[in-house]
Amino acid sequence: MDNLILKHFSDIELKDTFFDSLRNNYVGFDDWFMRKAQAEEKALVYYDGGQLKDFLYLKDENEELQLEGKTLPAQKRLKVGTFKIERRGTNRGERFMKRILDIAVQFDFPEVYVTLFDDTEELMHLRHFFEKYGFVEVGRKPHADGRSESVLLRDMTKHVGNIVNNYPFINRSTGNKYLLSIKPDYHTKLFPDSILQTEQYSILQDVSPTNSINKIYISWMEGLQNLKPLDKVIIYRTSDGKGSAAYRSVVSSVCTVTEVKTINDFTNVDEFIRYANRYSVFAEHDLQCWYNAKPNFIVIKMLYNIAFRKKVIRKDIIEQVGIPADAYWGFLALSETQFSQLLTLGNADGRYIIN
Repeated sequence: MDNLILKHFSDIELKDTFFDSLRNNYVGFDDWFMRKAQAEEKALVYYDGGQLKDFLYLKDENEELQLEGKTLPAQKRLKVGTFKIERRGTNRGERFMKRILDIAVQFDFPEVYVTLFDDTEELMHLRHFFEKYGFVEVGRKPHADGRSESVLLRDMTKHVGNIVNNYPFINRSTGNKYLLSIKPDYHTKLFPDSILQTEQYSILQDVSPTNSINKIYISWMEGLQNLKPLDKVIIYRTSDGKGSAAYRSVVSSVCTVTEVKTINDFTNVDEFIRYANRYSVFAEHDLQCWYNAKPNFIVIKMLYNIAFRKKVIRKDIIEQVGIPADAYWGFLALSETQFSQLLTLGNADGRYIIN
């Protein structure tokens, strides 16, 4: 499960070397931090072995945005005030991005923006990361020291570009629809079961049900080779064995397929492991064994778009959606009507769905 915690600024050690780069980039950073502490504001933080590794501060605004040569009118906006992860090569940046975009959707922010310097390789990497998820430069913000920050803004009301640019929104008019079953142990790791009620939380609290945006699942089920990018899959968690499957098997979420691969797409086992390791829940030893001994696998990479706010049990899927009990539920094509019925039964948040 996710181990991000919401913590008061006053309970975070300002002298931590984690903040040195922020101090170097922003004159008056310590004073700003102390003002936030005095105002009893909070940030999302991640500690590993007692060491601060990640820090995210968000702020809701409704004011003019002053840029070089122009002013954006007052608008309800979610500002990414501080975004820092200690190192690249992990999914922790995605974890923060999912927080940001889920909060924007669930609290109806039409715009999200971040200001950042982009004069080092590390900062350019951060800029590209935001651009990947649909942020575009709308101007520069001047500073007293003569430098300027790039202002990157995501318009949550417009859906342009590719499916990653448009994340977390789902375009239901594209792609085929399927039911994909996942065993409970893997499901718990990929799609944690705890779904929180948004209205109980401030904009900084955790309204995201999982750690990362991208997911990789590997299977040998018949028919998976038919999957294509843009297809939608409704995730079906099979029974945990603690009762009748009619009540213990549930659909829980919706994903969009981004890539489908077979062993032929990898030149060797090391390439396969590098690809699968980052987003899958499978042990490296298992990946190596499968590559060598069970090479007819299908690798599915998906965007995790929507968590159902209500789990739909197998009994209701049979009786209300009309999927036959004796059908093969491992991987099953859905009609548009069945897909819509499952979204409705699962009380899927319609704000995530376009077209």
